[in-house]
Amino acid sequence: MMKWLIVFGKIATLGAWAMMGYNLMAPFDGNIGTLLKLLLGVTLVMHSFQLGVFHLLFRKLLPLKGSDYLQMFAFGVFALLEYRARALAKFEADARQG
Repeated sequence: MMKWLIVFGKIATLGAWAMMGYNLMAPFDGNIGTLLKLLLGVTLVMHSFQLGVFHLLFRKLLPLKGSDYLQMFAFGVFALLEYRARALAKFEADARQG
């Protein structure tokens, strides 16, 4: 169930990024264009904050590459949930071995 929530969340987030990006190229008329620009700013700040949290929490638990950070920045909390599941699975596997 959680896996499907993460997949759906990533698709929705990708759609939001696409709409906000399109608004930068060809702004929507009226308040919606302004709202989307404001939403883009808030999204950039929040995803940057989540990226910092991600780095602090997972750098010692999992081997991370640049693509992991990019995915974290793009998908925010949905990527955090995915990496949390990976870290828990690794922890459980290590506990069984040792």
